[in-house]
Amino acid sequence: MGRITVSIRLNNDLPASLLGQIAVAAEQAGVDQLWVSHDLFLRSAPVLLAHLAGRTATLGLGVAIVNPYSLHPAEIAMAAATLHEVSGGRFRLGVGAGAREFLEWAGLSRPQPLRRTREAVLAVRALLRGGRPAREPGAGPGWREEAYLRLPPAEVPLYLGGMSPRMLTLAGEVADGALPLLFPPEHFPVALDQIRAGARRAGRDPRQLDIAACIWCSVDDDPAAARQALARKIAYYGPSFAPYLLRRAGIEPEDFSPVREAMSRGNVEEACRKVTPAMLALGVAGGPAEVARRCRWLVEAGATHISFGPPLGPDPLRAVRVLADDVLPALRGS
Repeated sequence: MGRITVSIRLNNDLPASLLGQIAVAAEQAGVDQLWVSHDLFLRSAPVLLAHLAGRTATLGLGVAIVNPYSLHPAEIAMAAATLHEVSGGRFRLGVGAGAREFLEWAGLSRPQPLRRTREAVLAVRALLRGGRPAREPGAGPGWREEAYLRLPPAEVPLYLGGMSPRMLTLAGEVADGALPLLFPPEHFPVALDQIRAGARRAGRDPRQLDIAACIWCSVDDDPAAARQALARKIAYYGPSFAPYLLRRAGIEPEDFSPVREAMSRGNVEEACRKVTPAMLALGVAGGPAEVARRCRWLVEAGATHISFGPPLGPDPLRAVRVLADDVLPALRGS
């Protein structure tokens, strides 16, 4: 077994100062990559990542994810090229269709998500490499010859994030890496097969792709506190999960109705109480031994990159240290 790549993913709801502390701790702990989400109406991930680039020296930095509906591919490429420059080549770009519910908050529709995402990936890659989308088959309509970056070419690894079988197959076809959101984590072998099938169909070697097993994790020496922290995250995001994945976990979308109703009234604590054990099992929560056990299963199932996502724990900074001290050694055999 080769060395396991380890990354952490954080939401863009955290203050820049705290993110900076977490990034420094992660780098010191031997974490390979740190990804920040770019969910609408929170902090700007590109700005946060520029801040983190100045606080770290070796840590890979990524955005997971930007979408081509609220951000045009030209602007995605501009941000990616600039972050590549300010981070000294450590930046990674995650692209995906985005959550329909959150886009609707801004009055944005999400037509043809598969086609739009494919076009965005091809257009952004062409721009980053010094090319012109107008000359790139499949990059979408409307590009003119004048559309190219007035910057040096940037070899930015491009990841595709998603949950549906068709989106994961697309990741294998066109991306350098994949960020499959695993709800529950035991969905990984199915997602892995879908990504690899897409790569083979495109004549690519699946072994060349960085496929991250993206789980939600909440770890703490107090297992009950860890589970409560994950319940808050599931209460906020769970109602927007794809029905396909929920049903695989034995959950119907309407099961989230009590959670959604409580959240709509602003009663977060009540919403957390409505999160059932089946919903909680969409992520990994508990003490270090429980987290290590479920993650070892992922490695045995073929994962070469495990990505620990938010909330990480009731105290995210402490959670990174617990992961480093008690979980990562078990995964890396040290």
